[in-house]
Amino acid sequence: MTAPVFVVDSLDGVAVPGGEFVLDGPEGRHAVSVKRLRPGEDVVLTDGRGRWTEGVVKAAEGKDRLVLMDLASVVEEPVEQPRITVVQALPKGDRGEVAVETMTEVGVDAVVPWQAARCITQWKGDRGLKALAKWRATAREAGKQSRRVRFPEIADAATTPQVAALLADADLAVVLHEDREHGSEPLATAELPTEGDIVLVVGPEGGVSPAELALFAQAGARPYVLGRTVLRTSTAGTAAAALLLGRTGRWS
Repeated sequence: MTAPVFVVDSLDGVAVPGGEFVLDGPEGRHAVSVKRLRPGEDVVLTDGRGRWTEGVVKAAEGKDRLVLMDLASVVEEPVEQPRITVVQALPKGDRGEVAVETMTEVGVDAVVPWQAARCITQWKGDRGLKALAKWRATAREAGKQSRRVRFPEIADAATTPQVAALLADADLAVVLHEDREHGSEPLATAELPTEGDIVLVVGPEGGVSPAELALFAQAGARPYVLGRTVLRTSTAGTAAAALLLGRTGRWS
C-alpha cells in the first residue's frame, strides 16, 4: 500500500529537500492518535491541488505533532486527460456525500451540484451552504483515503442554464437518461476524446425533465445509458465515471 496522505495548506517553504517538517493541528492529530504512525514510516504531504512531497516519520510528539525528516523535492502531478466532470443532481439525505466519496475514489476531476427540476432536496440559504461544505469535506477526506494528491473540485451549486453552458463547452457532453423511446445510446460505445473535457450529467431519482433534456440537447449533449438496469442517482455517476476512466486509458 502507498504511504498515507496528509494535507497542508501550501508546500511553499515547507518541503526543503532533506529537511524536517512538523505536521500538527488536526492532520497531526490524525497521524499520531488515529493512524498511530511510528518512526521509519513513509508519509506523503500534499496541498490537494496536485503538488506533493514525501518524507519519513522521525518522531511522534504528544497527541498531535508528527516530526518528518528526509523530505523530498516537491513534485507537481500533471492534470490527467481527458478531464471528467460529473454534474450531480442533488440526492436525498446523505446520498450526496456517498456519491462524492465514491466518485472521488474512482478519480473524477470535478463535481458540480445541480438543482434539477425534479430534485426533492433543495439547497437554500444556510442549509445549502452547510450541504456544500459537507460535499467538499467529503471530497477532501476521500481524496486522502484514496491516496490522491489532486482532489476533485466541488463547485458551487449550478442552475440548469449553467449546466447547459458547461455542456456547450465540453469536448464530450453526456446526459445519462434511461428511456427506451428517447434513443439513448450505450455509453460503452460513445466516441471519446483523448484530451479536453468530458461533462457527464446525472439526473435525480425522478429523471431529467423533458425541458432540461431539450436545453441540454441544444447545448450539444446526447443521451446515453449504462446498461439494462437503472442505477440510483448516487451510484450512477461513479459507475459511469469508472467506465469512462477505463475506456480513456486513465486506469491503464
